[in-house]
Amino acid sequence: MRTSRARRRAGLSMAATLPLLAGALALGIPSASADSAPAGRDALQGSKPVWATAKADQGATADSGKVSVRVHLAGRDAKGLAAYAAAVSDPASPSYGKYLSAKEAQARFGATQQQIDQVVQWLKSSGLTVTGAHQHYVSATGDVAAAEKAFSTQLRNYRKGSRTYRAPSSTASVPAALSDAVLAVSGLDNAPHKSSHDETLPPPDAVFRNSGPFSSYFGSRTASTLPSAYGSKVPYAIKGYTGKQLRAAYGAGSWTGKGVTVAITDAYASPTIAKDAAEYAARNGDAPYRRGQLSQVLPDDYTKTEECGASGWYGEETLDVEAVHAVAPSADIVYVGGASCYDADLLDSLNKIVDHRLADIVSNSWGDIEANETPDVAAAYDQVFKMGAVEGIGFYFSSGDDGDNVASTGTKQIDVPSNSAWVTSVGGTSLAVGKNDTYQWETGWGTLKASLAADGKSWTGFPGAYTSGAGGGTSSTVKQPFYQRGVVPDSLAQANGKKRMRTAPDIAAVADPNTGFLVGQTQTLPDGSLGYDEYRIGGTSLAAPVIAGVQALAQQAQHGGPLGFANPAIYARYGSTAYHDVTDHPLGADRDLAVARLDFANGADAADGLLTSVRSLGKDASLKAVRGYDDVTGVGTPAAGYVNSYRRY
Repeated sequence: MRTSRARRRAGLSMAATLPLLAGALALGIPSASADSAPAGRDALQGSKPVWATAKADQGATADSGKVSVRVHLAGRDAKGLAAYAAAVSDPASPSYGKYLSAKEAQARFGATQQQIDQVVQWLKSSGLTVTGAHQHYVSATGDVAAAEKAFSTQLRNYRKGSRTYRAPSSTASVPAALSDAVLAVSGLDNAPHKSSHDETLPPPDAVFRNSGPFSSYFGSRTASTLPSAYGSKVPYAIKGYTGKQLRAAYGAGSWTGKGVTVAITDAYASPTIAKDAAEYAARNGDAPYRRGQLSQVLPDDYTKTEECGASGWYGEETLDVEAVHAVAPSADIVYVGGASCYDADLLDSLNKIVDHRLADIVSNSWGDIEANETPDVAAAYDQVFKMGAVEGIGFYFSSGDDGDNVASTGTKQIDVPSNSAWVTSVGGTSLAVGKNDTYQWETGWGTLKASLAADGKSWTGFPGAYTSGAGGGTSSTVKQPFYQRGVVPDSLAQANGKKRMRTAPDIAAVADPNTGFLVGQTQTLPDGSLGYDEYRIGGTSLAAPVIAGVQALAQQAQHGGPLGFANPAIYARYGSTAYHDVTDHPLGADRDLAVARLDFANGADAADGLLTSVRSLGKDASLKAVRGYDDVTGVGTPAAGYVNSYRRY
């Protein structure tokens, strides 16, 4: 993925069949080839995309073509930043928890004014026009000839799929004198295409509703008139879990997240979020919002609204806000919206949080596949995550909704940025909460769907085809971080070769839309008017804010400041009663599980009929939830002892 590549919402899974919208080096770094540069220059690793091959070459890019770039700044002491971020995050380190303020972090590790000035002068001397100079990057525009001069490479056109894009023909470089100032450059390639500006946000998406019958808790209503599955009648899918049920399942106890701030990043911003969140809380038994408890930090304008499906992101923000509040009702929530779903704008949102220390915990429900990520952009993200770590900020990312991604891409791979060794990757489960809010069991989230036969007596092609599941697997680019050693089995860590690599996810929570969460949102009704409605939803973009909420409870319980980058502490609790050890067969190796579902054919009402199906649980592509660590649920899900394990008596 590159700065011009759109991020997808990693895990906005509706409860019907709809398109998915969703020591320093010891922590692991993206690997790159040994790119070379001309004498007197320093190579910017990964700046030439892998798809820019001789076979795909379509000729030179016209010199008059326009280029917009960002030169990401390395700052002071990049190695020291990584080392300090690791030390303050490791419970075994004497520096654990000794975080810096945002001002201290910038003074110690941020870019100097001299570095900024040097990069500005160099870009101008190459014939580029500088459009912005910030503590994280310098942006510039100009024609192709000037860009080629600045980065000592030729820009050529390459065929990529059915389209043609511009890209460097060789690794870009900078003068050796700037080697300590420049981290990476983005924008030399223009895949998928250039952005537009000054767009306005569209109205909310068309209403989506669930058809009944429902279970109010798992197993409360059996589909007795429908065919059996796996030898027995199955329950109807629940209407949607509420905060009360999730808090009970994940051991919230009396903790509320008081004194903790959770940030949420997504693209765009729902124009009705405050109203919807308040309405949802009132209807579903959550605590009312205090004045100022929910706030927003938004860009001046938005771009690429049609391309990114802006209105679809309203539901993502709504889910994230309502899920965090449901689990941690006293935590403050700040929504930091991106101007688009592209890397540059999402990076800007993350940087705002770190630069101004806006939150302790950051929930992010978006991502892309690892094959689309380039080392330069990965480095820019990791720099934000490391700066956050030294300030005591933890980042949580959805692991994805397509399992091993083979069905959607043809290649087994994991998602980004959840592949980063500096974030907490959140996987997903199917959750059974029983009568009186009692935790029953979980499976790894992975769904097979079979539809009711025309005669109503059987399920067609049972158990059916794979539809979705929690993302996970082994990275091809990021080395195994220290906190995974001795926990992640070599069968997973070495899945791509002899080297042990980063494996995702780290931890998990409910994600299956068949056992999902009830959300409330203003939507466009069939008559064209706007109105509040509620529906069940899932995906790992439910799991991420649920875990963010649980972490807010744990931080409150700790009574000692922020949790910071939490992975070392999460893995330190592996194998203890802090976790539910989730498997795909919690009721026995020979007992498979499923639920029945009825959906409106048109997504809104019964006018066009109903669709009846059975959804098998715990069937996540080639991924398996097993005893111990696995690549569907990580170390497991929070149990009754998890939050209290952070308590300092």
